[in-house]
Amino acid sequence: MENEKRLYGLNLLLSMMVLFLEAALALVVSIVYDETQAAPTPEGTGGSPLFVLFLPVLAVIGATFTAAVSLTLVLPTAWLSDALGRRFAGREAWWCVPPVAGAVALAPVGTAVALAGGGKPGAIALGWSLTTVTIAVPALLCRSRRKRIFGPVLLWGVLTVVVTAVLGAAALSTGLLKEYRPPAVTSADLVGSWSDGNGGTLTLTPDSRATGSGLHADLGYGSTGLAKGAPSGDHLSHDNDNDNSCTGPGTWSFEPGPDTTAQRVEITVGTCGFAPWSVGGTADRLTLYQYVGDPDAPDLHELTKAPGA
Repeated sequence: MENEKRLYGLNLLLSMMVLFLEAALALVVSIVYDETQAAPTPEGTGGSPLFVLFLPVLAVIGATFTAAVSLTLVLPTAWLSDALGRRFAGREAWWCVPPVAGAVALAPVGTAVALAGGGKPGAIALGWSLTTVTIAVPALLCRSRRKRIFGPVLLWGVLTVVVTAVLGAAALSTGLLKEYRPPAVTSADLVGSWSDGNGGTLTLTPDSRATGSGLHADLGYGSTGLAKGAPSGDHLSHDNDNDNSCTGPGTWSFEPGPDTTAQRVEITVGTCGFAPWSVGGTADRLTLYQYVGDPDAPDLHELTKAPGA
Protein backbone atom coordinates (compact mmCIF):
# COMPACT_ATOMS: atom_id res chain seq x y z
CA MET A 1 0.00 0.00 0.00
CA GLU A 2 2.87 2.37 0.72
CA ASN A 3 3.99 2.23 -2.93
CA GLU A 4 0.56 2.86 -4.44
CA LYS A 5 -0.10 6.18 -6.09
CA ARG A 6 -2.35 8.56 -4.23
CA LEU A 7 -5.75 9.35 -5.71
CA TYR A 8 -5.87 12.47 -7.87
CA GLY A 9 -8.39 14.15 -5.56
CA LEU A 10 -6.19 13.60 -2.51
CA ASN A 11 -3.19 15.01 -4.36
CA LEU A 12 -5.29 18.08 -5.17
CA LEU A 13 -6.13 18.56 -1.48
CA LEU A 14 -2.49 18.03 -0.52
CA SER A 15 -1.33 20.62 -3.03
CA MET A 16 -3.93 23.13 -1.83
CA MET A 17 -2.84 22.65 1.79
CA VAL A 18 0.83 23.16 0.92
CA LEU A 19 0.01 26.30 -1.08
CA PHE A 20 -1.93 27.68 1.91
CA LEU A 21 1.08 27.04 4.15
CA GLU A 22 3.41 28.67 1.63
CA ALA A 23 1.13 31.71 1.50
CA ALA A 24 1.18 31.96 5.30
CA LEU A 25 4.98 31.73 5.32
CA ALA A 26 5.24 34.40 2.61
CA LEU A 27 2.94 36.67 4.63
CA VAL A 28 5.11 36.33 7.75
CA VAL A 29 8.31 37.03 5.79
CA SER A 30 6.76 40.05 4.06
CA ILE A 31 5.60 41.52 7.39
CA VAL A 32 9.07 41.18 8.89
CA TYR A 33 10.66 42.61 5.74
CA ASP A 34 8.26 45.58 5.66
CA GLU A 35 9.30 46.48 9.20
CA THR A 36 12.84 47.08 7.92
CA GLN A 37 11.85 49.25 4.96
CA ALA A 38 11.39 53.01 4.76
CA ALA A 39 7.82 52.59 3.57
CA PRO A 40 5.02 54.36 5.46
CA THR A 41 2.33 52.17 6.99
CA PRO A 42 -1.26 53.38 7.26
CA GLU A 43 -2.36 53.91 10.83
CA GLY A 44 -5.53 52.37 12.19
CA THR A 45 -6.15 50.04 9.25
CA GLY A 46 -7.13 46.42 9.40
CA GLY A 47 -8.32 46.67 13.02
CA SER A 48 -12.08 46.67 12.46
CA PRO A 49 -13.96 43.87 14.28
CA LEU A 50 -16.08 43.52 11.14
CA PHE A 51 -13.02 42.00 9.47
CA VAL A 52 -14.01 38.59 10.88
CA LEU A 53 -17.16 38.72 8.73
CA PHE A 54 -14.97 38.58 5.63
CA LEU A 55 -12.98 35.54 6.77
CA PRO A 56 -15.38 33.02 5.15
CA VAL A 57 -15.21 34.99 1.90
CA LEU A 58 -11.41 35.08 2.08
CA ALA A 59 -11.35 31.34 2.78
CA VAL A 60 -13.47 30.66 -0.32
CA ILE A 61 -11.27 32.91 -2.43
CA GLY A 62 -8.14 31.24 -1.07
CA ALA A 63 -9.52 27.74 -1.72
CA THR A 64 -10.52 28.69 -5.25
CA PHE A 65 -7.11 30.21 -5.97
CA THR A 66 -5.08 27.33 -4.55
CA ALA A 67 -7.27 24.82 -6.40
CA ALA A 68 -6.73 26.70 -9.66
CA VAL A 69 -2.95 26.86 -9.11
CA SER A 70 -2.88 23.17 -8.20
CA LEU A 71 -4.85 22.10 -11.27
CA THR A 72 -3.02 24.30 -13.76
CA LEU A 73 0.54 24.33 -12.42
CA VAL A 74 1.34 21.93 -9.57
CA LEU A 75 -0.30 18.67 -10.66
CA PRO A 76 0.76 19.03 -14.31
CA THR A 77 4.33 19.61 -13.07
CA ALA A 78 4.24 16.42 -10.99
CA TRP A 79 2.80 14.38 -13.89
CA LEU A 80 5.21 15.78 -16.49
CA SER A 81 8.20 15.22 -14.16
CA ASP A 82 7.27 11.56 -13.73
CA ALA A 83 6.75 11.15 -17.48
CA LEU A 84 10.11 12.69 -18.32
CA GLY A 85 11.84 10.61 -15.64
CA ARG A 86 10.44 7.38 -17.06
CA ARG A 87 11.33 8.49 -20.59
CA PHE A 88 14.95 9.57 -20.00
CA ALA A 89 16.00 7.90 -16.72
CA GLY A 90 13.94 4.74 -16.86
CA ARG A 91 12.18 5.62 -13.60
CA GLU A 92 10.30 8.42 -11.87
CA ALA A 93 12.98 10.72 -10.47
CA TRP A 94 12.45 13.57 -8.00
CA TRP A 95 15.21 15.66 -9.57
CA CYS A 96 13.05 16.10 -12.66
CA VAL A 97 10.63 18.24 -10.68
CA PRO A 98 12.71 21.45 -10.16
CA PRO A 99 13.58 21.99 -13.86
CA VAL A 100 10.02 21.21 -14.93
CA ALA A 101 8.68 23.58 -12.27
CA GLY A 102 11.06 26.25 -13.56
CA ALA A 103 9.76 25.80 -17.09
CA VAL A 104 6.12 25.84 -15.95
CA ALA A 105 6.77 28.98 -13.85
CA LEU A 106 7.66 30.91 -17.01
CA ALA A 107 3.98 31.07 -17.97
CA PRO A 108 2.59 32.93 -14.90
CA VAL A 109 5.71 35.09 -14.53
CA GLY A 110 5.69 36.02 -18.21
CA THR A 111 1.99 36.88 -18.00
CA ALA A 112 2.55 39.07 -14.94
CA VAL A 113 5.43 40.90 -16.62
CA ALA A 114 3.37 41.45 -19.77
CA LEU A 115 0.42 42.83 -17.79
CA ALA A 116 2.77 45.12 -15.85
CA GLY A 117 4.34 46.40 -19.06
CA GLY A 118 7.79 45.04 -18.22
CA GLY A 119 10.01 44.98 -15.17
CA LYS A 120 13.57 45.03 -13.90
CA PRO A 121 15.60 41.89 -14.69
CA GLY A 122 16.45 41.36 -11.02
CA ALA A 123 12.81 41.55 -9.96
CA ILE A 124 11.76 39.22 -12.78
CA ALA A 125 14.46 36.69 -11.83
CA LEU A 126 13.40 36.81 -8.17
CA GLY A 127 9.74 36.39 -9.11
CA TRP A 128 10.55 33.43 -11.33
CA SER A 129 12.68 31.79 -8.60
CA LEU A 130 9.97 32.17 -5.95
CA THR A 131 7.29 30.90 -8.34
CA THR A 132 9.45 27.90 -9.19
CA VAL A 133 9.86 27.01 -5.51
CA THR A 134 6.15 27.56 -4.87
CA ILE A 135 5.27 25.04 -7.59
CA ALA A 136 8.09 22.56 -6.93
CA VAL A 137 7.43 21.95 -3.21
CA PRO A 138 3.81 20.73 -3.52
CA ALA A 139 4.67 18.90 -6.75
CA LEU A 140 7.41 16.95 -4.94
CA LEU A 141 5.06 16.07 -2.09
CA CYS A 142 2.33 14.97 -4.51
CA ARG A 143 4.80 12.43 -5.94
CA SER A 144 5.25 10.82 -2.54
CA ARG A 145 3.87 7.29 -2.13
CA ARG A 146 3.45 7.71 1.62
CA LYS A 147 -0.14 7.08 2.65
CA ARG A 148 0.03 9.11 5.85
CA ILE A 149 1.39 12.40 4.63
CA PHE A 150 -1.27 15.03 5.38
CA GLY A 151 -0.58 15.10 9.14
CA PRO A 152 3.21 15.42 8.94
CA VAL A 153 3.04 18.04 6.17
CA LEU A 154 0.52 20.11 8.14
CA LEU A 155 2.52 19.78 11.36
CA TRP A 156 5.86 20.72 9.84
CA GLY A 157 4.30 23.44 7.72
CA VAL A 158 2.63 25.16 10.68
CA LEU A 159 5.82 24.73 12.74
CA THR A 160 7.86 26.38 9.97
CA VAL A 161 5.49 29.36 9.86
CA VAL A 162 5.48 29.77 13.65
CA VAL A 163 9.26 29.45 13.98
CA THR A 164 9.80 31.97 11.17
CA ALA A 165 7.47 34.44 12.91
CA VAL A 166 9.21 33.99 16.26
CA LEU A 167 12.69 34.33 14.76
CA GLY A 168 11.63 37.41 12.79
CA ALA A 169 10.16 39.07 15.88
CA ALA A 170 13.27 38.20 17.89
CA ALA A 171 15.56 39.59 15.18
CA LEU A 172 13.63 42.86 15.13
CA SER A 173 13.48 43.21 18.92
CA THR A 174 17.20 42.49 19.39
CA GLY A 175 18.31 44.75 16.54
CA LEU A 176 19.68 41.90 14.43
CA LEU A 177 17.25 43.20 11.83
CA LYS A 178 17.07 46.97 11.98
CA GLU A 179 13.48 48.17 12.26
CA TYR A 180 12.80 51.29 10.24
CA ARG A 181 12.34 54.55 12.08
CA PRO A 182 11.75 57.92 10.39
CA PRO A 183 14.72 60.31 10.54
CA ALA A 184 14.66 62.97 13.25
CA VAL A 185 14.26 66.37 11.59
CA THR A 186 14.03 70.02 12.55
CA SER A 187 12.18 72.89 10.92
CA ALA A 188 15.40 73.83 9.10
CA ASP A 189 15.54 70.37 7.50
CA LEU A 190 12.08 70.89 6.00
CA VAL A 191 12.88 74.18 4.32
CA GLY A 192 13.21 73.83 0.56
CA SER A 193 11.39 72.55 -2.50
CA TRP A 194 9.15 69.47 -2.54
CA SER A 195 7.56 67.57 -5.40
CA ASP A 196 4.52 65.29 -5.62
CA GLY A 197 6.05 63.44 -8.58
CA ASN A 198 3.29 64.60 -10.91
CA GLY A 199 4.28 68.17 -11.69
CA GLY A 200 3.04 69.68 -8.44
CA THR A 201 5.54 71.52 -6.24
CA LEU A 202 5.64 72.98 -2.76
CA THR A 203 8.20 75.42 -1.37
CA LEU A 204 8.69 75.90 2.37
CA THR A 205 10.67 78.92 3.61
CA PRO A 206 12.34 79.56 7.00
CA ASP A 207 9.72 82.22 7.91
CA SER A 208 6.94 79.57 7.92
CA ARG A 209 5.61 80.55 4.52
CA ALA A 210 4.56 78.00 1.93
CA THR A 211 3.98 78.32 -1.81
CA GLY A 212 2.21 75.63 -3.81
CA SER A 213 1.95 75.18 -7.56
CA GLY A 214 -0.25 72.66 -9.35
CA LEU A 215 -0.87 70.51 -6.30
CA HIS A 216 -3.85 68.24 -6.83
CA ALA A 217 -6.67 68.57 -4.32
CA ASP A 218 -8.33 65.50 -2.80
CA LEU A 219 -10.89 65.32 0.02
CA GLY A 220 -12.16 62.05 1.49
CA TYR A 221 -13.38 60.71 4.82
CA GLY A 222 -12.52 63.94 6.53
CA SER A 223 -8.89 63.69 5.43
CA THR A 224 -7.25 65.88 2.86
CA GLY A 225 -3.99 65.50 1.03
CA LEU A 226 -1.74 66.23 -1.90
CA ALA A 227 -2.13 63.40 -4.35
CA LYS A 228 0.91 61.83 -5.93
CA GLY A 229 -1.03 60.93 -9.06
CA ALA A 230 -4.10 62.12 -10.88
CA PRO A 231 -7.06 62.84 -8.57
CA SER A 232 -9.90 60.35 -8.42
CA GLY A 233 -12.52 62.87 -7.34
CA ASP A 234 -13.22 66.10 -5.50
CA HIS A 235 -11.13 65.63 -2.43
CA LEU A 236 -10.22 69.12 -1.24
CA SER A 237 -11.71 72.58 -1.23
CA HIS A 238 -9.79 74.87 -3.59
CA ASP A 239 -10.04 78.29 -5.16
CA ASN A 240 -11.58 77.30 -8.49
CA ASP A 241 -13.89 74.28 -8.83
CA ASN A 242 -12.88 74.03 -12.47
CA ASP A 243 -9.22 73.86 -11.52
CA ASN A 244 -8.60 70.71 -9.51
CA SER A 245 -5.39 71.95 -7.91
CA CYS A 246 -4.04 73.97 -5.02
CA THR A 247 -1.86 76.89 -6.07
CA GLY A 248 -0.80 79.98 -4.20
CA PRO A 249 0.76 81.21 -0.96
CA GLY A 250 0.20 79.63 2.43
CA THR A 251 1.80 78.74 5.73
CA TRP A 252 3.40 75.76 7.41
CA SER A 253 4.51 74.64 10.88
CA PHE A 254 6.38 71.70 12.35
CA GLU A 255 5.49 69.66 15.44
CA PRO A 256 8.38 67.38 16.56
CA GLY A 257 6.23 65.13 18.76
CA PRO A 258 7.51 62.76 21.47
CA ASP A 259 9.37 60.56 18.94
CA THR A 260 10.23 60.47 15.25
CA THR A 261 7.08 58.53 14.33
CA ALA A 262 4.97 61.38 15.74
CA GLN A 263 6.61 64.21 13.75
CA ARG A 264 3.93 66.20 11.92
CA VAL A 265 3.92 69.07 9.45
CA GLU A 266 0.87 71.36 9.12
CA ILE A 267 0.48 72.95 5.66
CA THR A 268 -2.05 75.29 4.05
CA VAL A 269 -1.91 76.52 0.46
CA GLY A 270 -4.42 79.20 -0.54
CA THR A 271 -7.82 77.97 0.62
CA CYS A 272 -6.62 74.36 0.66
CA GLY A 273 -6.16 72.94 4.13
CA PHE A 274 -4.44 69.61 4.56
CA ALA A 275 -4.43 67.01 7.28
CA PRO A 276 -1.09 66.84 9.14
CA TRP A 277 1.72 65.29 7.12
CA SER A 278 4.01 62.62 8.59
CA VAL A 279 7.77 62.58 8.06
CA GLY A 280 9.26 59.60 6.24
CA GLY A 281 12.09 58.57 3.95
CA THR A 282 15.71 58.76 5.03
CA ALA A 283 18.01 61.53 6.22
CA ASP A 284 19.27 62.14 2.67
CA ARG A 285 15.88 61.67 1.01
CA LEU A 286 13.11 63.15 3.14
CA THR A 287 9.44 62.61 2.34
CA LEU A 288 6.17 63.93 3.69
CA TYR A 289 3.25 61.56 3.42
CA GLN A 290 -0.31 60.88 4.44
CA TYR A 291 -3.09 58.45 3.57
CA VAL A 292 -6.47 59.51 2.21
CA GLY A 293 -9.63 57.69 1.18
CA ASP A 294 -11.08 54.49 2.57
CA PRO A 295 -9.50 53.83 6.00
CA ASP A 296 -9.34 50.10 5.21
CA ALA A 297 -7.68 50.65 1.80
CA PRO A 298 -6.16 54.15 1.82
CA ASP A 299 -4.14 55.78 -0.94
CA LEU A 300 -0.61 56.96 -0.17
CA HIS A 301 0.02 60.63 -1.00
CA GLU A 302 3.67 61.62 -0.82
CA LEU A 303 5.93 64.63 -1.30
CA THR A 304 9.67 64.23 -1.84
CA LYS A 305 12.22 66.90 -1.03
CA ALA A 306 14.39 67.96 -3.95
CA PRO A 307 18.08 66.93 -3.62
CA GLY A 308 20.14 69.73 -2.13
CA ALA A 309 17.06 71.82 -1.39
